[in-house]
Amino acid sequence: MKAQDLARQIVVIAAFCFMIIAAMVGTGVFGGTSVQDLQGGALDQDGSYLAPARPAFAIWTVIYVGLLAYTVWQALPRQRASDRQRALGWLIAGTMVLNGLWLVVAQFGSLALTVLAIVVLLAVLGITFHRTVDEPADGWADRLLVDGVTGLHLGWVTLATVANIAAWLTSVGEPGWDAAADLWGIVVLLVVAVIGLGIEAASHWRIAPALALAWGLVWLGVARLTGEPSSTAIGVTAIVVAVVIIGAAVIGAAMRTSIEVRNAEA
Repeated sequence: MKAQDLARQIVVIAAFCFMIIAAMVGTGVFGGTSVQDLQGGALDQDGSYLAPARPAFAIWTVIYVGLLAYTVWQALPRQRASDRQRALGWLIAGTMVLNGLWLVVAQFGSLALTVLAIVVLLAVLGITFHRTVDEPADGWADRLLVDGVTGLHLGWVTLATVANIAAWLTSVGEPGWDAAADLWGIVVLLVVAVIGLGIEAASHWRIAPALALAWGLVWLGVARLTGEPSSTAIGVTAIVVAVVIIGAAVIGAAMRTSIEVRNAEA
């Protein structure tokens, strides 16, 4: 197993390097189109009724720094034979590759292909996060760099998938669809609320996915209340859903901690 363990560590490092290079290519660092202008601006904050405002994307810095810290940490000799890293390392490497691929597809492919890319990324993140629940963390570093970073990644990509699909549907839809935008926007946000609460419950009320999802929802609300296309109904709903998601996570985590304390004292 030693050769496979070393190979896993190297693949994780390579996946992170690929993601960073792909991010630079995809964001136009090497002379291409900037993210907000990709796909004719369809992915910008005014590209659809479910697009968050630009400041929301600052969360990528947190996620990327977290993935860098994880990449360094998992490469340490003592993590080489970790059963948890054997179960999760390959999956996390896959999420980083898919993360980078989405930006490359957005730069050089079609809007429809970006939807396919982000849906696959979301699916792999879901599998990875579920695995973190099944495989308990070993210490605070493991909990922060694996559970925490994967949770943030999953929460943000959940909302990013909704925004990406909305951008694609907006680009292919009839202009008359705007008349029903408020209704469909609210319906989608309620579905997001159910998904967010489902992730929290399934993960025993971990807070990282809720933080990222609520962050994106708040900025979606800001975009609709202060920018174009404007929608008070969608903006208010997004903020309410953010409060519900983060509130449920905090209450659920507090209850879980209380139960654990009582069990420990029993």
